Amino acid sequence: MGDVIVVIGAGQIGQAIARRVSAGKHVVLADLHQGNADAAAGVPANAGFDVSTATVDVSSRESAHALAEAATALGDVTGVIHAAGVSPSQATPEAILAVDLYGTALVLEEFGNIIAPGGSGVVIASQSGHRLGALTAQQDAALATTPADELLALPMLQPDQVTDSLHAYQLAKRGNSLRVMAEAVRWGQRGARVNTISPGIIITPLARDELTGPRGEGYRRMIELCPAGRAGTPDEVGTVGALLMGPDGAFITGSDFLIDGGVTASYFFGELAPK
Repeated sequence: MGDVIVVIGAGQIGQAIARRVSAGKHVVLADLHQGNADAAAGVPANAGFDVSTATVDVSSRESAHALAEAATALGDVTGVIHAAGVSPSQATPEAILAVDLYGTALVLEEFGNIIAPGGSGVVIASQSGHRLGALTAQQDAALATTPADELLALPMLQPDQVTDSLHAYQLAKRGNSLRVMAEAVRWGQRGARVNTISPGIIITPLARDELTGPRGEGYRRMIELCPAGRAGTPDEVGTVGALLMGPDGAFITGSDFLIDGGVTASYFFGELAPK
């Protein structure tokens, strides 16, 4: 039995990170849909990686726990790449909070219980979390530290407070970075590290849904007016993930890395600023 890397979410970003950190290790590629996991596994398997697949519903404690147990049966879990989620154009506010916020908290708790010493994790958040207005210190603490199974009962997350999908998404992604900051303390007790990456518009099937969805015009405007003048690629996120999960990132934990081509900078100080 050797080292195991668990990739949750069979999308392009998770795969891009996995390609950089999984040589000589067993990759468990998990997705809500077995067909998605199997299809994604073909590429790394044909490139010489040792890959198996699994299904997981991150919004289910039982399912997340079962995945963690299955991974430890294969070896020492030295890496976790959590890239599963739904976007504002794909789901209701309730579904976004259940998958992107509660699901991430479950993954951090379950894998924080079994991550191997020297291991590391990366959670994919979003630039959207950076564009949410400031929360109170009490709200920040609640998102960071409320036990996962009590998280969705917070008053700030009730339907009368979160009425649209974009607001739910921003709250979930802000919550991800706060949660990782708190979990980094617990993971550190096992000799492990965990960080978030907050990508901007990265060209993936999910991003294409957004670009062709009801908010597509706004997304295209972000690309046009940001300092980089383009969207990003999964491999560029993979480069940051490799830093955070590898030896060069050994002093980095509990941090969030914004990689958005300067969209957030333009939102606060440039042409994307609200009038």
